[in-house]
Amino acid sequence: METEEKTKEHVSAPSLEEMEDTTLHTVTGSEAYNQALLQEPPNLRHPTTIMLCLCLLVGFCCQTMNGFDGSLFSGLLANRIFLDHFHGSDSGIWAGIVSAMYQIGGVSALPFVGPAIDTWGRRVGMLIGSILIVLGTVVCGTTITNASAGQFMGGRFLLGFGVSIAAAAGPIYVVETTHPAYRGMVTGYCNTFWFVGSILSSGAVRGAITLDNNNSWQIPVWLQLVFSGIILCCCWMILESPRWLYVHGKKEKAVDVLTKWHGYGNRDSLWVKLQLSEYESHLNMDGSDKKFWDYRSLFNRRSNVYRLCCNCGFAIFAQWAGNGVLTYYLVPALEGAGFTSDVTQANINLGYSCFQFFFALCGAAFVDSLGRRTLMLSGMAGCCFVWVAILAASSQVYNSSGALNHAASNATLGFIFIFGAVFSFFITPLQALYPVEVLSYEMRAKGMAFSSLAVNAAGLLNQFAWPVSLKEIGWKTYIVFVVWDAIQFVIMYFFLPETKSRTLEELDQIFEARNPVKASTRATTIAVDQDNHVVAVKDNA
Repeated sequence: METEEKTKEHVSAPSLEEMEDTTLHTVTGSEAYNQALLQEPPNLRHPTTIMLCLCLLVGFCCQTMNGFDGSLFSGLLANRIFLDHFHGSDSGIWAGIVSAMYQIGGVSALPFVGPAIDTWGRRVGMLIGSILIVLGTVVCGTTITNASAGQFMGGRFLLGFGVSIAAAAGPIYVVETTHPAYRGMVTGYCNTFWFVGSILSSGAVRGAITLDNNNSWQIPVWLQLVFSGIILCCCWMILESPRWLYVHGKKEKAVDVLTKWHGYGNRDSLWVKLQLSEYESHLNMDGSDKKFWDYRSLFNRRSNVYRLCCNCGFAIFAQWAGNGVLTYYLVPALEGAGFTSDVTQANINLGYSCFQFFFALCGAAFVDSLGRRTLMLSGMAGCCFVWVAILAASSQVYNSSGALNHAASNATLGFIFIFGAVFSFFITPLQALYPVEVLSYEMRAKGMAFSSLAVNAAGLLNQFAWPVSLKEIGWKTYIVFVVWDAIQFVIMYFFLPETKSRTLEELDQIFEARNPVKASTRATTIAVDQDNHVVAVKDNA
């Protein structure tokens, strides 16, 4: 590699500072990565980059589809015609069971996620998930003829099953295909598109709620076909993951993909050489990813178990920060805050989704500059403090005589929106990025199946526990989130490593270290000559 043609010396601090015609940079991450970034900074306005981003939008659609499907039922709970059609209620056991079928479907998909994504490629994984979502939508939509809650639940089971596969395939595709220099930012933006689906879902529910017939809920239900249809039509037109091509014996095709999309047509690009070198060193051509029954790679080494714990741990923490209540059960939460009108609830639901989307977009822009740990730790601390404020305000919404305290009601609503801003800015961009990054290639698809299991298992608590809790003890439910967010902050601080400024394969050395968190945050000072070559390195121990 060209990055190795010049000898890089590890030197002491005084001698590093005395070197002539050099510039010193304090960085985290690998030397080869930082040298490539200095010598060949990617051009975000290059036509090739723009075309690559258009391909990645298909992966983004998986998150949009997830956001639409995952948010829809919360909006439907505010629709009295929908509830009357199925003889249901907006809280309690009925709401919990119907909503939970989505998570049960996701959990049931666990054995099929890895094979669907590994066997035929990341694109086919997205395709399979989309087909199942189309089937689930048809099953749900046709309940207009029989008012069968059981059939509607069966449709939600299929939706959850399909989303589990597509929501794993989409981020994997984006992480593996995007340019290493902006992997964090692009994949962070990928998950923000969850809110595009959520906004469209809320908008569809709000727009149709004024209709005085079953179309008020039928229209939003059938709109679930839109993004699954886009994926079905477009997944064949985009490039395949170069990593998948490489490990499936299509090395030349993988090189061609890297050359065209990451090297801008230059086969000798530092980015192409860096990634090919990492592929040769770290990708197992006969790994367990080719054996759908073999899950040993997830547990056969200490570092792999650590990776899987980071993957599932973050996935669970991102579900249990309290956002589950405000995503899936915003309506009961609003009723507890004194907002009882169907139209008012629909308006707030739509506004809340738009508000979160804005802050998620802002947060994604800082994923690479601030780093993953800074975002997750700041986010969890912020969520904890905001829940304290929500708890204080909501406890005063109704006085001892049962009269509504408008000031406390409005304050509760304001703090709910502040929580949405904090969670969306700091945590949302990491939800599709961090769980994928911490897994090696051989572990990635099957590991993301476990991540999906963790998300859906955590979601089951959200679906079953919180509606009953909100109905029985109201605002006291929020005490749980104050305590649990503090616990999550401590666990994240001591156990979740930083992943920025490294290729996916270079993260191996972080997880092989005795203390991955310490290894990932260790800074290095590099001396760069006038040609942007790294000529000397000093570890800042």
